[in-house]
Amino acid sequence: MADFTNEQFRLDGKVAVVTGAGGRGNSIGRAYAIGLANAGASVVVADLNKEGAERVAGEIEEAGGKAIAVQVDIADEAPVSAMMETAEAAFGGLDILVNNAALMVEAVGTPAIQTSIADFDRLMRINLTGALICSKAAVPLFEARGGGKIVNQLSAGGFPAQTPYGISKVALLGLTTTLATELGRMNVNVNAIAPGMTMSDAGKALTPEESPFVQAAMARVVKQPRGQPQDLVGALLLLCSPAGDWITGQALNVDGGFIMRN
Repeated sequence: MADFTNEQFRLDGKVAVVTGAGGRGNSIGRAYAIGLANAGASVVVADLNKEGAERVAGEIEEAGGKAIAVQVDIADEAPVSAMMETAEAAFGGLDILVNNAALMVEAVGTPAIQTSIADFDRLMRINLTGALICSKAAVPLFEARGGGKIVNQLSAGGFPAQTPYGISKVALLGLTTTLATELGRMNVNVNAIAPGMTMSDAGKALTPEESPFVQAAMARVVKQPRGQPQDLVGALLLLCSPAGDWITGQALNVDGGFIMRN
């Protein structure tokens, strides 16, 4: 067997779908899409916000990469199927699915016991069922390519879960390990990334610098309480590239030690 080289992190010839990649300006989804493109992948920038998706796809193309924008509601099977058809028509198939789209700011503030069942159902439909809908639609394309990679977006807010949002992310961890078990024999790796407090536009709105929560974290987190969206891209490339072929069913905490707070 050949020795390991950094070329194993390259994604040349691969096709990736990133959901939630255009909805907010400085977002994790944008960082993921650009990071995958910089590694050589052709990227389907998917978001409910059409203009945002087009903006990020334009950034990738202006930098010399390959990308298309797709407007999609991940909670609806028909547009998700259409998204996969678009990926196949534009780039010839699919190798990577990043289930990043989620409700966050809308889901953190209200205690679970006070959350309406309608709101809770909507949260789970997007944060959990949406990832399953996208994964189910991706499987036939993975089969045609001989395998694939799925990366689900968890959150440090699920360890431990203390909000409806955290509940949805713990459930998504369960989906991650379940799909890893079910799809492993098809050469499909399924993993997850659990970011800590990230200085995305949404993250800054949810946890402003002066908030008591952030101030407490500054005192308790072992290394770096807050990171940038770009700090997550290295983990994504590991899980999506040949360098991570022997990794499946795992949740990788990228959080500066937030999970070890005491």
